[in-house]
Amino acid sequence: MSTKNRFWCRTALAVVLLLAGCTYSNDQPAPSSSSPSAFGPLENQIQLFLDEGAVAAVVQIRWPEGEWSKAYGVRDLETKTPAQTTDRIQIASVTKTMTAVAVMKLVEDHLIALDDPVNDVIPGFTSALKPPAPITVRQLLSHTSGMPEVNDAQPKDIDFRPAFFSQPLTMEGGLQLAGTLPWPAASVGTFKYSNTNYLALGLLIQELRHKAFAQVIQDEIFEPLELKNTSLKPVDLTAPGLLHGYATIRGERVDVTDNTAWAGNPAGGATSTVEDVNFFMAALFTGRAVSPASLKEMKTSPGFAPYGLGMWEHADGCSKESRYEGLGSLWGHQTTAVSSADGRYQATMTVTVPPLPTGLEDPASEEKRSAMNGRMESSLNEALDRICKPAS
Repeated sequence: MSTKNRFWCRTALAVVLLLAGCTYSNDQPAPSSSSPSAFGPLENQIQLFLDEGAVAAVVQIRWPEGEWSKAYGVRDLETKTPAQTTDRIQIASVTKTMTAVAVMKLVEDHLIALDDPVNDVIPGFTSALKPPAPITVRQLLSHTSGMPEVNDAQPKDIDFRPAFFSQPLTMEGGLQLAGTLPWPAASVGTFKYSNTNYLALGLLIQELRHKAFAQVIQDEIFEPLELKNTSLKPVDLTAPGLLHGYATIRGERVDVTDNTAWAGNPAGGATSTVEDVNFFMAALFTGRAVSPASLKEMKTSPGFAPYGLGMWEHADGCSKESRYEGLGSLWGHQTTAVSSADGRYQATMTVTVPPLPTGLEDPASEEKRSAMNGRMESSLNEALDRICKPAS
């Protein structure tokens, strides 16, 4: 259910963007950020999403001189209440960046080091997963442990509701499920995106902090960074201000907003707003979330992948540094969050996608969701390229 990025597609895209360079060269003035033309192409892309059947889209862009936000579509297909920029959204794998921050704080507090093995530290890690080698904190953060993906071990019934909405998938249960799949020794050290890595990191945080993962995130991230609309709790489906997502089962539309199965999950269980996500990204890249040394580690990819420790890397049209991203994907929701390396620019968008079959029923629908996520990523970065100015 959380983001399962297709690495080779993303690598090809990153190479194309790096070769293509900046939309506006540094010796040309960028359009005024207050000009309608600055965000016109972005709005056109969002309108295309709506024309294709998307239920809603919410976006916010922040830059040194201001902020622009807008909502499109409706909160849900029953009441058809117009979406608002303050609506809460399921951010899926953008949660991983928050979990990575909590892990880096463990390192800063000298409770563990990035290159320390976790096999005998995380409860149940060895017995549940049977790792073929010592696995380090860095490998878990960077998806280079090679461990199997928990979602690949989930039931494959087309009607997913009994499995996904009946009870939460605990971190311990996720490791047990993933442990039913092979973990080849040859995969250790290579990039393989796996949500199981972050379930293990959640258990590591609990073990070393001696309190529940959700409480650690509340105490160390949500409260100090004043993310007042961000939570790891299950959503109240009757509450106003919530964007609902949909899928189909054999042609019947179903609401898939119920996050009982993954609420609180360190790999993808947070609910937030586009504003709070931008606040979090700004805090991270301006040094208010982790130390400069930790941030440098998070930006560094340990292997052949545009992925550091808890976030993706993307070309920046106004800087020699990269931009950094959180990408979240659920059957009903797609979220993309982008920040400049210096924290001066952020852009976050959520789209509640057209009601489509799940990949359990039609694998092609997952390609459509993935393509939409790529278009969101491109349009947000292009919008930042239009308004950004090189740091003085």
